[in-house]
Amino acid sequence: MKTIKISKDFIKKVNMAPAVEFPKYTTQLMNVANQNAHATRPKNVGQLSDLFEQYVVETEHHSIEGWKKWYSEKYPNTIDEATLKIKAQIDHFKAAIELIDEELIHRWVEDLIVNKTFHGLYVQKAIIQKVAELAEMEYRASTPAEESKGIDGIIGGNPVSIKPTTYAYMKKLNEKIEVPIIQYEKNGDDYTVYVPDGVLPE
Repeated sequence: MKTIKISKDFIKKVNMAPAVEFPKYTTQLMNVANQNAHATRPKNVGQLSDLFEQYVVETEHHSIEGWKKWYSEKYPNTIDEATLKIKAQIDHFKAAIELIDEELIHRWVEDLIVNKTFHGLYVQKAIIQKVAELAEMEYRASTPAEESKGIDGIIGGNPVSIKPTTYAYMKKLNEKIEVPIIQYEKNGDDYTVYVPDGVLPE
């Protein structure tokens, strides 16, 4: 069996698709506006892949104009309605752009790099609290002296270390930690935590 790949550009060429030109950056803005407005979601414009398959089955000669006519008969006002929804969102963008200056951009970049990175990636405190809650034990953060030994917190009087699952591959591989290591990994917006035996009560 031989596998053949057909590119999107080749399909366009075969179908003699018209090259529609748009001014620079406009399609990016319209795409974002469309995402916010949900203008072309299936509930508004229909499931296009299914509709196109239906069009191919129901008609003998297939062309862009034929597809446009067939679709317009099924959904006569859809394109105009989607246009209005996107236009309304673009108007919101125009108003927002007037508020964007260098100071606002600086605040946004700082929030992204400093605040969101810290809150999104520094999860040690949250893991210690969650494990302690499950164990129904008191907990506290480690002291500077304890931190120097690789201890991140104390749960029920027992020291623990909190490390990502990739810890073994990092430069601190030569660091020797003598306490139980609770590992974690990021899955989308959530974290999966692996607690070694002995930390949580049976």
